[in-house]
Amino acid sequence: MRILPGVIAMAIVVVASNILVQHLLGDWLTWGALTYPVAFLVTDIMNRVYGPAAARKVVLAGFVTGVICSIVAAGMDKTTLRIAVASGAAFLAAQLMDIAVFNQLRKYNWWLPPLASTLVGSVLDTAVFFTIAFSATLVPLFPHDDVSWANELVPLLGRGPVQPLWVSLAVADWMVKLAQAVLALIPFRIVVGNLIRKRAQIH
Repeated sequence: MRILPGVIAMAIVVVASNILVQHLLGDWLTWGALTYPVAFLVTDIMNRVYGPAAARKVVLAGFVTGVICSIVAAGMDKTTLRIAVASGAAFLAAQLMDIAVFNQLRKYNWWLPPLASTLVGSVLDTAVFFTIAFSATLVPLFPHDDVSWANELVPLLGRGPVQPLWVSLAVADWMVKLAQAVLALIPFRIVVGNLIRKRAQIH
């Protein structure tokens, strides 16, 4: 199965991120913020080498892995229904958007499809996750999940205009994704080159 390495890589990223998100990194981030954006890299590599249909299968595998992680975490009292829904919805929406944007741009310079698709996917991912997980406007949908702490008013990233705390968390998270979108171009170029060479040798 040619996409098996991609499926395994995506599963590792999702499981690692679900574990590391429970550990804080400074005031605004968790360690999971550093591993999660790698999912976009995995998706883009699969898309470039094997096409969008294969990439969607890898994303689906990642989504199923995430659901399993959420069920396990809920059983251990490590997550809530609201965060589980937010995580699953954000992952699926962002990764499928990434594939769609990449596909529209695949004929352009090698760096443009992965960079543009990751940036668009990252914006969607961050907006969907943090809005569903913490926005006060959605409290009626999840009455048993207390998100009052996330809606405490604080200066944006400690020094900007006053916003709910979750907005600072979202902005910090997106800034990490932005940086990783640029840095990921290096492994993208290397891994894609190696996989394409191997396919050429096989054929």
